[in-house]
Amino acid sequence: MADEPPSSPSDDPVLAVYLARRANLVRFLAARAGSLAAAEDLAQELYLKLAGRDRSAEVGNPAAMLYRMALNLMLDRARGEARAAARDTAWRQVARAELGGVEIADEPPADEAAASAQRLRQLVAAVGQLPPQAGRAFRLHKLMGLSHAETARTMGLSVKAVEKHVSAALKALTAKLAR
Repeated sequence: MADEPPSSPSDDPVLAVYLARRANLVRFLAARAGSLAAAEDLAQELYLKLAGRDRSAEVGNPAAMLYRMALNLMLDRARGEARAAARDTAWRQVARAELGGVEIADEPPADEAAASAQRLRQLVAAVGQLPPQAGRAFRLHKLMGLSHAETARTMGLSVKAVEKHVSAALKALTAKLAR
């Protein structure tokens, strides 16, 4: 078996039928699974099963076999997802905490939340005190997620100038917040 070459449509009639009907299989699965992405995943999984199967067995109706295998894969996936959901629900029931009949949220203690809020206010105030160009470069790059090049285009500066502004802003913020 290890010496056999990989399956190709030219020497495997089942794979040839799969390739000819793949678009229909995907539509068939999407209608049942409710998602084109899930249908594409299932079709790929079906191809892998077909390519790796024992080709010595005679297949009377390849199209019927394809659709039956596709449905079985979809049902297996649905069963696995149902088992995972049941496991998650059971875990949440065991891991949750109640006090006086009220579920207690798994959140940080109030003092930690207050300290975090205070640090955030300090950071916002420190960013507001940065020089205008450094503050804008910092906000665009660090807070809005733009790259240095995108920030440079937005600000009408060179990438090097943006890098210097962001670096200066980080140094100023680190010094201000370290106090």
